[in-house]
Amino acid sequence: MKYTVVLEKGDTSYGAYVPDLPGCVAVGETRAEALALIKEAIEFHLDGLLEDGQPIPQPHCEIASIEVNAA
Repeated sequence: MKYTVVLEKGDTSYGAYVPDLPGCVAVGETRAEALALIKEAIEFHLDGLLEDGQPIPQPHCEIASIEVNAA
């Protein structure tokens, strides 16, 4: 499965979250670390859902970049 991950660059770190998996978040000092940690978080989140007898959400979010003219 492939889930969309949103990365946000902060002043001192990167945050990552998965829109299809509410509550699935990670923070790393670098982009690479945040991506590695969110991968672990996704796997942990899915394992928890399975243990609780919950269904695994199918990925449905997509990313698009829109270019606009700034005033």
